[in-house]
Amino acid sequence: MPTVSDVAARAGVSTATVSRALNGKPTVDPDLAARVRQAAEELGYQPNGPARNLRRQEAAVVALIISDVENPFFTAIARGVEDVAHEVGYSVVLCNSDESAEKERRYVDIAIQERVAGVILSPSGPASTVAKLAARGTAYVAVDRPLPGQDSDVVLVDTRLAAREATAHLVAQGYERVGCITGPVGVRTADDRLAGYRDALKAARRRSTPKLVRRTEYKSAGAHRAALDLLSQAEPPDALLIANSAMAVGVLQALQERGVRAGRDVGLVTFDDAPWAALVDPPLTVVAQPAYELGTVAARLLLARIADPTRPPTATTLGARLIPRASSHRQPVGFSSA
Repeated sequence: MPTVSDVAARAGVSTATVSRALNGKPTVDPDLAARVRQAAEELGYQPNGPARNLRRQEAAVVALIISDVENPFFTAIARGVEDVAHEVGYSVVLCNSDESAEKERRYVDIAIQERVAGVILSPSGPASTVAKLAARGTAYVAVDRPLPGQDSDVVLVDTRLAAREATAHLVAQGYERVGCITGPVGVRTADDRLAGYRDALKAARRRSTPKLVRRTEYKSAGAHRAALDLLSQAEPPDALLIANSAMAVGVLQALQERGVRAGRDVGLVTFDDAPWAALVDPPLTVVAQPAYELGTVAARLLLARIADPTRPPTATTLGARLIPRASSHRQPVGFSSA
């Protein structure tokens, strides 16, 4: 995407002159303005954010509201958003909702007060908090999770299909009691991962039982409690699908406390290929989601929405990739690594 700097270099003028010329300021010499417009046309440059924002007295800033800044998945999304925004002169303000609808609502209010050019958010639950943005005409895009009841730009991962493939992988490895630890009720990604897990069991003609499923917050502590609860049963799961990498940390802690060996006693597959996932013993089988690409696509959609508020909403769905490693490889009975 060509920038103001590219147009300035092509026309041989300053970026300030480009902005004035493209905004139709009468102080720019007509011949110079024509040269700027010709350079912009040759490069395919479309006036966006900063110039339009100045006319509306908005800041060249976008707000990114994510649910967990400590989760590498969301930090990768943030990097994707920032890289695209930086290319066209925007700054990004990062807001962490902690899966709290109240915090999310407060950040939306602040975004309106600060007159940001647009908002990218990962909704924290089934209730929508963007009505004020829509009423004011502030551009917004949903990322990772859709906005309930809103016909908006959205970028998602087909997480239900990914969960189905991950569960089918565990079934194919010979595990008999595959369990699932997923996120809160009403959070779309948590619901979809549970649905995909059940899809795979149904396809394999396995009965889905609530005894092997736990729902908790998308945090290590919640997953730790859930894993201990599952392991305390008379017939505990022999494999687990885990809904994100933060939860995987809690599960690994629970296994260690109970003397249960990941990849030997219990097979594991977790969503998100965290930097440490391939370094633990055994390396974790993961569902790798294109988090950075989610961020870049969301940012480009937001810029397009800022430039043209009348354009039809766009829904983009990306795929995930199963990366098999030792944690889900079922070893033969009597096998010893010694």
